[in-house]
Amino acid sequence: MPSERKYALITGSSRGIGRGVALKLAEAGAHVAINYVKNEAAANDTLAQVRKRGGDGFVVKADVAKQDEVQQVFKLVKSHFGKLDIFVANARPEVPEFYRPPMEIGLEHWAAAMDSQATSFLLSVRQAAELMSDGGRVIAITYAPGGVYGSWQPWVAMGAAKSAMEVLCRYFAVALAGRGITVNAISPGWVEDSVLNTLPQQVQHAIRDWNVTGWTPMGRLGTPADIGNAVALLCSEEASFITGQTLAVDGGASLMSPAMPLEIQQAPKPVAKAKTA
Repeated sequence: MPSERKYALITGSSRGIGRGVALKLAEAGAHVAINYVKNEAAANDTLAQVRKRGGDGFVVKADVAKQDEVQQVFKLVKSHFGKLDIFVANARPEVPEFYRPPMEIGLEHWAAAMDSQATSFLLSVRQAAELMSDGGRVIAITYAPGGVYGSWQPWVAMGAAKSAMEVLCRYFAVALAGRGITVNAISPGWVEDSVLNTLPQQVQHAIRDWNVTGWTPMGRLGTPADIGNAVALLCSEEASFITGQTLAVDGGASLMSPAMPLEIQQAPKPVAKAKTA
């Protein structure tokens, strides 16, 4: 990012991927509005780390699935910052709120995913654009495989909701292009300190082993810092001609074919060890 002060709002940024994004932007001196819904202590800790890295900001409690609370967030951003340069939609509900297979899912679980992702994004981008000068940046954190494959059955609501966000990115990219505002999505692979860590331990171990032994060519899972780096890239002046795209930040996992065993694909065995930070 350029040396000029930037102002960012990152939903769901008290921990995990959102925190990784906040810290990366803070390294460039950005002021960050840190959104949380339950864990105020974690949000304040993120703000403290933002300040250590040269940025500043404030914390704001809000459930992005609720329209009135979304509106309040942007009012506070306007009051504290006066404007907005970067909006990152990252928040999601806790897994038990939406995690049901398609033949069993109730409308309340479906709504928990859709309202927090697609509907919230629709409302938020329109309000963010009102606070942005020309050249702003909008980024959605999605999960592209969830909308491509149907095998992870209990992910149906979130898979559909994330896919809807990616579609909205393309529509908003066209709508806002005349102002130089770019709108993109980042699709992480499996990331430490994220939804992965909310799954049962045996599931976490299986996913890690599956990925680091070859299904992720880079040989490790991602980190929040990896996603923060990708956000910073899309926020740079050099990325001003990139819009309406979904960027996979997954160590090459999306390049592997699920239809063939690894030994047939003959991908070189990974040499990297899992990152811890």
